[in-house]
Formats: sequence, C-alpha cells, structure tokens
Amino acid sequence: MKVEANGVRIEVDDQGPADGPVVLLIMGLGMQLIAWPQTMVQMLVRQGFRVVRFDNRDIGLSQGFDAAGVPNMALAGLRHAMHLPVHSPYSLADMARDALGVLDALDIEQAHVCGASMGGMIAQHLAAMAPERVASLTLMMTTSGSRRLPQPSWRVRRALMSRPMKPGADAAVDWIIQVLHLIGSPAYPSDPQALRARALESVQRAWHPSGSARQLLAVVADGDRSALLPHIQAPTLVIHGVDDPLVPLACGEDLAQRIADARADFIPGMGHDLPEELLPRFAQGIVDNARR
Repeated sequence: MKVEANGVRIEVDDQGPADGPVVLLIMGLGMQLIAWPQTMVQMLVRQGFRVVRFDNRDIGLSQGFDAAGVPNMALAGLRHAMHLPVHSPYSLADMARDALGVLDALDIEQAHVCGASMGGMIAQHLAAMAPERVASLTLMMTTSGSRRLPQPSWRVRRALMSRPMKPGADAAVDWIIQVLHLIGSPAYPSDPQALRARALESVQRAWHPSGSARQLLAVVADGDRSALLPHIQAPTLVIHGVDDPLVPLACGEDLAQRIADARADFIPGMGHDLPEELLPRFAQGIVDNARR
C-alpha cells in the first residue's frame, strides 16, 4: 500500500499483529523493501512483532525524483575529496523524516528501528531527531561517515559506480548479481539460482538506477554523522560483518564505541549482505535489543 509520508508517496508493507510492538526496517542504497527477506520478517512476526518495511523515496514503488536529473557522481566525489560542499536534491535527514511520516501514517507512536547500510545512516538521523519515537535501534553494516574511517577499495567503488553493459532486464539482473557477488559474505555464499531469482524479482518490480544515483549523492552530501551519535538515547545494537568489503569493520566498531551503552555483534565471514544462514541471528538480535 502507499501512504503519504513527509509529503512523499511511500510504498509500505505491514505484517504481523496490529497490536504488537513495531519493528521498522529501513533498507540501503538502491534497495527495495523486498531486500528484507520475508523469512526474516516472519521470524519477527512469530515473536509477536508487527513488521513494517517500506521503499525509500526515489526507489522501488515509492515516489521518484526524476525531475532532479541524474547527478554527476564523479564531480560529487571530487568535491567531497576536496572538502567542498556537495549538494543533493534531498538529504538523508529528509529520508529520516519520510520514515517518521510512515509511522505517523500508520498511527504508530514508537518503533524498534533497524537500518541496514544507507538505511542505518537514515536510522542514525531518525534516532537523533526523534528519540521519543525510537524504542530501540539496530544498525547493520553501516557507518558514521567519519573521514578518519577506512573506505571501500577502488574495485568496490568502481563496481558501485558502474552500470549494466546494455539495456534490458537481463543485463540489469547480471549487473546486480555481479555487484552482490563482489560485496557479499565470503563464508556464506549465495545460492546462484536463488540470487538470480532475487535480482530478477527486484528488476521486475522496479528498476530505477537514476534514483539509486540520487540516493548515493545524498549519502555523499551527508558527510560525517559523528555529531549525531551522542544524541542517540535508544538501546543500540551494532551488527557488522568482519569481512565487509563495502563498509569496513572499523566503521561498525566506531559506532559501537561512540553510541552510549551500545552492544555489538561482529560476525566473522559476513560481508555486506543478509545471508540466509544468518537471518535467525539478525532477527534474534533485533528482538533481544528490543527487550533489554
């Protein structure tokens, strides 16, 4: 279903008991709500939680911002490297207000918030700007954006900045698989057929690479969120892969050290994805953090 959130049309999926405590799942760069595995959603529902997923603005079935044009990411990266301001048509703080708008549209007073990758960056803004709305916070494979933290390798950056070799759904699926292989978990490789099926489902549901580019520009423009971290009051769990090639482990360690009373689960062999074998661990981590 679509809701009006922060003046933006947002696609929402709402499962579980209407009177259960709410888990709000915020997905990462260019990823749709279906990137949160249904298996994990059902694990949370079975423990009595109401689970809300949504497509971030400019991706999936939510409102696009194509009128803003396609950004020049090479120029944006150069400006960032030179410590010059980077301007984007919307900010991660705007996207956090979208998440609050989803809660408002569903008459949800408070939620246990879990954000992955860019979704974790949005969740940091959300927890800092509206602490009374965040009952607990789970940050998965994400970062404060501090310049002193290690960055992904140039190989990974080039892959993210690349595009499919030719038009069409098949090329888009092949490109998604290539990127997911590169950043995935070395100890938990995806089944090739299952990975292709997920990539095809994503492309058939909504393929919007210009929206992904604008979201990436918002990440670059957001810069360092370290100043937000002391304002986070919610019980916080940091989940991070020891072998994450996109957001190195030091980024998760930094969050765990800077957020008051944060707990950490650093997982050997995990990269920048949600391996099926680890879904019970992720779900239980969210539940335990919500109940402490």
